[in-house]
Formats: sequence, C-alpha cells, structure tokens
Amino acid sequence: MADNPVMLITGASSGIGAATARAAAKEGYRLVLAARSADKLQALKAELGGDREVLIVECDVQKGDDQKAMVEQAMKAFGRIDSVFANAGRGGEPGGFSEADPDVWKDMILTNIYGVGLTIQHCLPALRESKGHLLLTGSAAGRVTIPGSMYSATKWAVSAIGYGVREELRGSGVRVTLIEPGMVDTPFFDKPPAHALMPDDIARAVIYAVSQPSHVDVNEILVRPTPTE
Repeated sequence: MADNPVMLITGASSGIGAATARAAAKEGYRLVLAARSADKLQALKAELGGDREVLIVECDVQKGDDQKAMVEQAMKAFGRIDSVFANAGRGGEPGGFSEADPDVWKDMILTNIYGVGLTIQHCLPALRESKGHLLLTGSAAGRVTIPGSMYSATKWAVSAIGYGVREELRGSGVRVTLIEPGMVDTPFFDKPPAHALMPDDIARAVIYAVSQPSHVDVNEILVRPTPTE
C-alpha cells in the first residue's frame, strides 16, 4: 500500500538483514534493501513483492556518495523512510592485536564504524521528518572484553554511537535501538556452534522494537543463545 511504512536495511542480502526484510514485509513494510552487490538482492526483491514493495540499491557503506544516493533513491521511490536498520558489518580474523592482518582491520573499522556513521548522517533528515526509528546492529561482543579482538572494539564503538546519537536526537521523536546479537548462524561465521541463534531470532527482536507505540523507546536488545551447559 502507498501509505505503508518504509524500512531501509543495509547489509540486506543475507543473514540478519535478509531475515529482517522478510519479517518486516510480513508486517506490511515497504523495503529499501541495500548491499554492495545489488544482484544478490534480486531474488529477495521478487520474493517480497517486486517493484511496488521493494527498492534494491547497490551501496558500499564506506562510500558517502553511495549512501547519499541510497537515501535519494528511497525518497524518490517511496517519499518517506520510517525505520533505518544500519546492519552492514563484517568480522575480523584470528591473530589478535599482535598478528592480525591490519588491512582486514582497516576494512572492518571502515565498515562497522565509519559506515554506520555515514548511514546515520545521510538518513537522519528523513527520520527526523517521519519521527522514525534508527536501529543499529551492535553485538554481545560489544558488551564484554574479548582478548585480542578488534571486532569487539568496533562493536563497543557501535554501542557508543547508539548512546551518542540517542542523546543528539533527544526531543526529536526519533527512537534509537541497539540490537546486540550473540553468536548467530550466518555466513559471518565459518563454523558457528550448534546452539547458535538463527537470523530469524534477531529479526524478531527488530520487529519487536519497531512495533512499540511511539512513546516507548526500546534502547537495547541483547540476544544470546540459551546456554547448553
């Protein structure tokens, strides 16, 4: 429907992003789905309603011009953005601070921190207008100390971004939610444990947050697998 709310999701081609797109579509959202390769989004677009319900955008979150164009295309297609899920991210590799590849660090930091900042900056005008909802994919790794983990450091930074942007937006009507998954069975991990969460588990957390009445601001949702021992 032309007046249905619009959710923009970065990192939408697989895992948590794709699961959230499916869950949001069931709730009646029109979707702006962004990923570095638009080709990977074609099947998801067809599944979730085609051109009338879904806009797919090729976007490298490290590039401000890509993010600016993403928002411009979303506004041209749907005229509004009600929720933004800044979900794009990447992991690191073994080696700790003494042996890890610094080029991997650089790409991870630019994606997980700088990219999130750019998404926020370019989407905020539309969210202010709609009094919408900003959601950030943090991590349980951003709540604990993990020896030698630059990835954990980037997710600590995402938590700080979430707290900071919430205070910046205080009184604007825009809500901010940190979604903080534990281990999730996605392509992000080569060998997730058997008891890992599924992407749908995190998608339900997103839908819970955006489904609350406007006077309810769900600040953080920390979701971990149930311990098996």
